[in-house]
Amino acid sequence: MAAQSNDTDEMISGINITPLVDVVLVLLVVLMVTSSYLASHGIPVDLPKAASGESTTSILSVSVTREGAIFLDGKPVADHEFRERVHRASAADHDLRAVIAADGGVAHRCVVHVIDLLRQERVTRFALNVDPDDTTPKH
Repeated sequence: MAAQSNDTDEMISGINITPLVDVVLVLLVVLMVTSSYLASHGIPVDLPKAASGESTTSILSVSVTREGAIFLDGKPVADHEFRERVHRASAADHDLRAVIAADGGVAHRCVVHVIDLLRQERVTRFALNVDPDDTTPKH
């Protein structure tokens, strides 16, 4: 350790970078959270409402439009390309998760098809994205 002197006439010759590192790490976390949010909300879909809905973060963001088009992380993909990209991602991370944001007017078979494609590539942890809403069931 260097000895410190109480002489006030000396110049400060060292720079403390700890506050700079703190700011950069906070900005990195904000960027990561924002980018996952933007990727999942970049495709215009009319999400159904559910009282038990909650906000989630995911590694894979799957969107299904009203016409049945599939988007993976904001980019349109065909079935074979979807499977290839999911396979590569699941090979890198065995605990891979996905969030499926399907338009409320899309046919049920399209959503089941996407779930089937995910499960074929061994992605068994997925969630359906909904808008949180305090709706009561209509009987």
